[in-house]
Amino acid sequence: MKVENKATQQTPDTNDKKSSCNKSFPSLATCWGILLLIVVLRFYFSTVLEKRIANLTEETQMLKKKNEELETEKKNLTEQIQQMMTPWIELNVSRAQWSIDAYCPKENNNRKCKPCQAGWLDVESSCYAVNDAKREEWKTWEEARENCTRKISDLPVVINEEEKKTVSEKSWKYENKGYWIGLRVEDGIWKWLDGRNLTNSSWINQLPSDGHCAVSVQNEGFKSVRCDEKNRLICKKKALSV
Repeated sequence: MKVENKATQQTPDTNDKKSSCNKSFPSLATCWGILLLIVVLRFYFSTVLEKRIANLTEETQMLKKKNEELETEKKNLTEQIQQMMTPWIELNVSRAQWSIDAYCPKENNNRKCKPCQAGWLDVESSCYAVNDAKREEWKTWEEARENCTRKISDLPVVINEEEKKTVSEKSWKYENKGYWIGLRVEDGIWKWLDGRNLTNSSWINQLPSDGHCAVSVQNEGFKSVRCDEKNRLICKKKALSV
């Protein structure tokens, strides 16, 4: 009787251990759920990563294409610059040769340099070219200045009495017409082309009037006339030091 009671007493203890064991391990459904979640997450991150890689690959290809376009554009610009430089260099060489021939002409296979080129008057470190064109070839003040600019010179800016005398003497009188010089009215003031004001009012007795420029008339000094009138002209540039 005592033995049977002991067996009876051990039975509940065994059931408690089994129940505790079942509680310590997840159920099969839970395991499958976790496994499915891992698969889904892995698929999701794999898809996102693949998409990101695809985007990066596409961006890389676009950058590569853009770089190729820039390289092509750079090559084209380099070729254009070279094409522009070639005539520029040739032009400078041509100008240099022209300057040598103009100022240092050959005489008996020898070159002798002069302060002014042929056809220009050498007066006190300056060169003057007097334009004695026919009446139909006379020019307005602006046209006269453009003509001088093409000769790498400008209309005369007179700096002292001695130069004024020189310019006036070279301004041969012709039908009471004069020769354009580098003096005109700006903002109601007589101004030289170098920006200086005419300080000696005795050089031109007429008051400044808008739209007027100055001409030099032989033995009569400077006179004020409309800038759109047509006259002859004088050009001036610095003499070459020889």
